[in-house]
Amino acid sequence: MASLFDVTGRVVVVTGGAGLLGAAYARALATAGAHVVVADVDAGGARRVATEAGEAAGGSAIAVATDVTDERSVADLAGAVMDRFGRVDALVNNAALDPKMDPDHAGAHGAAFETLPVSDFRRQLEVDVVGAFLCSRAFAPALVASGRGVIVNISSIYGMAGPDQRIYEDAIKPAGYSVSKAAVAGLTRYLAAYYGRRLRAVTLTLGGVFADHDAGFVARYSDRTPLGRMARPDEYAATLIYLISDAASYSTGSNVVVDGGWTAW
Repeated sequence: MASLFDVTGRVVVVTGGAGLLGAAYARALATAGAHVVVADVDAGGARRVATEAGEAAGGSAIAVATDVTDERSVADLAGAVMDRFGRVDALVNNAALDPKMDPDHAGAHGAAFETLPVSDFRRQLEVDVVGAFLCSRAFAPALVASGRGVIVNISSIYGMAGPDQRIYEDAIKPAGYSVSKAAVAGLTRYLAAYYGRRLRAVTLTLGGVFADHDAGFVARYSDRTPLGRMARPDEYAATLIYLISDAASYSTGSNVVVDGGWTAW
């Protein structure tokens, strides 16, 4: 039974790999014996995460600077992975825009729907949705050739339910976030139906993860969640490894929700 969960030697590309969750995924996958490609527009951050993940027992990691919204950059990523490893077994479409961390779109996190700039809305879709499309298209041939290829699209509870704006108080969760997270789940279903037995595609839908949030927000979020707390990054990484492994060989087109019960009520 344990062999079903074994990802030793598998080549896994993680976009947005320099972020909080991307880094957790990279470290967990490398520890489990996978060869991890940390792809991120933040080249320095990608190198740092790859170094950390590479030091984990069992696997290895490399960094590739990548802008998932740029077709040429994504093609270069695919070429670099094939040159280095000769194959790809899994793609994790994790890259997503965080308006709070983007100086050009920081206002989107606090803007009312009525005044949200269309440029901010478009930028969210460009990173979250177009980026997932470009990466899936670029890696699909190699994933099919793998014979066990899988695409995991990372989504959010806000792709299933509207944000509870009451917990944010001085900010507003922007419309583009919910729309993009719903869209990547649609992309999953399309890919699963299109490729059939040739490759699997699944959505991993996440709840909130603690990232040095202020105590007031943590309390409000926790009170809204049946398990009474926010998630730890490693709690998502374990599910990701399962979805990539042969233990999930009959899962495709599905949405796996790990949210502490948020969407249960």
